Amino acid sequence: MPMGRGSTLKLGLAVCLVAAFGVPGTALGTDGEAAADETRAALLEPDAAGPVGAATGDWVLDWSDEFDGPAGTAPDPETWGFDLGDGSAKGLTGWGNNELEWYTDDPANVGLDGEGHLVITVREADGSLECYYGPCLYTSARLLSQDRFEFQHGYLEARIRVPSGAGLWPAFWLLGSNIDEVTWPTSGEIDVMEYVGRLPNEVLGTVHGPGYSGAAGISGRIGLGEPVAAAFHTFALEWVPGRLAWYLDGGLYHEVTREQVGTHEWVFEQPFFMLLNVAVGGTLGGLVFPDTAFPAEMLVDYVRLYRQESS
Repeated sequence: MPMGRGSTLKLGLAVCLVAAFGVPGTALGTDGEAAADETRAALLEPDAAGPVGAATGDWVLDWSDEFDGPAGTAPDPETWGFDLGDGSAKGLTGWGNNELEWYTDDPANVGLDGEGHLVITVREADGSLECYYGPCLYTSARLLSQDRFEFQHGYLEARIRVPSGAGLWPAFWLLGSNIDEVTWPTSGEIDVMEYVGRLPNEVLGTVHGPGYSGAAGISGRIGLGEPVAAAFHTFALEWVPGRLAWYLDGGLYHEVTREQVGTHEWVFEQPFFMLLNVAVGGTLGGLVFPDTAFPAEMLVDYVRLYRQESS
């Protein structure tokens, strides 16, 4: 999520990899909310149904968080911790991207809704918090599984409904577990899903590593032909040795292999941890438009990790 993306794609024909963001997306038809509901019904027993799309091997459910629990309760603390503040305490002012939000673990910003969803809520701040730019304008939440649940390889899948509105920047992503020792981007980063409200019909998937980070990250972009925020969608990453592949609602739209990073180091054969957040503004999120409505919610139906039976 931190620092730069790009590329175009035409599903079923080609994936073009580029080293800059801002390239127009292409169209992929969807059946909207009705299809999402059918997918949800088919996946009520995830260990029986398997993942939504996957190109290689037989996958079996290894771990999941279905976010079941009473309304107002916090997500499972055995899996999820929180980043707090505006990044300044970690030496990442604005989380390294000039973002505008202050992250909290307050139930007003993060919790279960009692209907099987994790909800991250972005709110306008009351002026009592001090951000790097002055009184904070927004509060939100950023969950991470660092030191709690980390993994290497598998088919990772989440069903998410993103919030709408220019200036919002929700993401589901991974960072290398060694980030505190080697720092970013040597740790590696895998953005399973990024969405920016100013590009309402598009989704991004990106990798960052040494020599291909920030604006030079290797990205894939896909357009739905309708607002992404209008329905739940399934975002997935297939991660096997030497290869990463991105899926939207079961359809492959982006792929990166060891060979594509050339002489640069391939840093994706090590454990990573997960992050879920909604940022506001920043280098990719852009300006918050006057008609962006708050509070704004990202709903996460589930996160599931599948393993190949032979692994």
